[in-house]
Amino acid sequence: MVDVQPLNAIVYNQEKVDINSVIAPPYDVITNEEQQKLYERSKYNIVRLILSNAKDRYEDAAKSFENWQNEDVLIKTDKPSIFYIIQKYTTENGKKVERKGFIAKNKVEEFSSKKILPHEYTMGGPKEDRLKLTRTCEANFSQIFMVYSDPSMLIEKEIAPKYVSGKPFIDATDDKRVQNLVYIIDDPADIEKIQKLLEDKTLLIADGHHRYETALNYSKESSAPEAQYVMSYFTNSEDDNLIIFPTHRIITKFIEPYVLLESIKKYFDLSEYTFISSNKNEVKEKFLADLEKSNAERISMGLYMKNVNKFYLLKLKDGILEMIDAPDVLKKLDLTVLHELIITGELGYTKEEQMAQDGIKYIKQEFEAFDMIDKGTAEASFIMAYPKMQDIKDISSAGYRMPQKSTYFYPKLLSGVCINPLK
Repeated sequence: MVDVQPLNAIVYNQEKVDINSVIAPPYDVITNEEQQKLYERSKYNIVRLILSNAKDRYEDAAKSFENWQNEDVLIKTDKPSIFYIIQKYTTENGKKVERKGFIAKNKVEEFSSKKILPHEYTMGGPKEDRLKLTRTCEANFSQIFMVYSDPSMLIEKEIAPKYVSGKPFIDATDDKRVQNLVYIIDDPADIEKIQKLLEDKTLLIADGHHRYETALNYSKESSAPEAQYVMSYFTNSEDDNLIIFPTHRIITKFIEPYVLLESIKKYFDLSEYTFISSNKNEVKEKFLADLEKSNAERISMGLYMKNVNKFYLLKLKDGILEMIDAPDVLKKLDLTVLHELIITGELGYTKEEQMAQDGIKYIKQEFEAFDMIDKGTAEASFIMAYPKMQDIKDISSAGYRMPQKSTYFYPKLLSGVCINPLK
C-alpha cells in the first residue's frame, strides 16, 4: 500500500515577503549566474537554503532556516494540508498547457517493494550533497516528482474544482514565464479520498531520483516518524497536459561529418532536408514534424552537423535491433539504440565518458541543440523525438532503468511553495 499523508507544512508568510522574490527552481538546474541573481532578489530567497554559497553551505542553510522561522518569515500552516498546483505555460510551438498535480508526503519505500519505481540511473555526488543538507536542516525543501495512473481523473474532476474556483494561496510566475497557481486542500474528507485513490497505485519517479534515494538513506538513519516520509509532487499520467520532453545528445569532440554519415548508414535509412538561410526555419519545422511522425512508427531520430546545410532524419533499418545486446524492453528505446550503435559503437565513447559528459553533452532545450551547431560550439546534434510515457512505464515495471538524462519533465517544480519538516 502506498502511504500518502498531508503535510504539516512550513510556508512563506506572504504578509512579510513577495512570493515571486523568494521562489526558485530546483537546486540542480540553477547555474552560478542564476544563483547570484536569486541571492540578489531577496535575502529570504529559498536558494539560500537549497544552494547556499557560503563556505559551509549546510550550516549556513540551517542557520537561515532557523532564523527565518524565528522572524515569522516562514510559518506553519494551520492544519495538515495538500497543495494542489496548476502550472500554466506555452510550448515553443505555441501550445498552451496546464499541468496539474499536488504536493503531499509519502512513506519512503525500497525499490524492491515495487510500490515506487525509478526510471533513470543516478550519480553518487548529488546524493551525498543532498543527504548532508537533509541531516543539517532536517527538512525537505524540494519535491520528488511522482507519476501515477488514474483514468477516472478523480482528483481533477471531483476534488480540485471545489478549490480552484477560489483565490489561490500562491500565484507566482517563474523566470521561465510559467504561472504557478497553488491551492490548499485541507478538508479531511477530500484528503482521505486522495489517500484512498493512491494507496493501491504504483508510483513512478519522473524527476528527483537523487532526492528520493537521499530520503531513503535518511529514513534509515533517523528514528523520527516524519523522517520515514518524503515530500513529493504527484501528477496523473492520464492527463494530456503531462508532456515529457526529450534530452538531445550533442557531440563536442571533432568528427568528420561524412565519415559519421557512412557509419550511420549501416543502421539507418536517411532522409535529407536541405535548406538555405531564407527557408531554414520552414525546413526545420517540417523536419521536426516528420521526426515525430516517423518515430511513432519505428525508431527514428534527427541529426544536424556543423558546416552541413542539411537536417537528416534517421530511420532504423529492419533487423538492426537484433545487433543490440540489451533486454527487449530497452531495445525499443531510441536512446538505447543511439548510445549502443552510434555513440559507443561507432564514435567510441566509453560509458565513463558518457556519464561524465566528456565530449558529449545532454541538452534539454531543442533550440540550444540547433544553436550549438550554428555557433560552431558542437560538431553534431542528435535530435530526439518526444519520449513515450508507456515506454517509461514498461521499462520501470520490468525492473530496468533508462540511460541517464533520458527524459525532461517540464516545467520544473518550484522550490519555496512549501517545506516539509522532518522532526
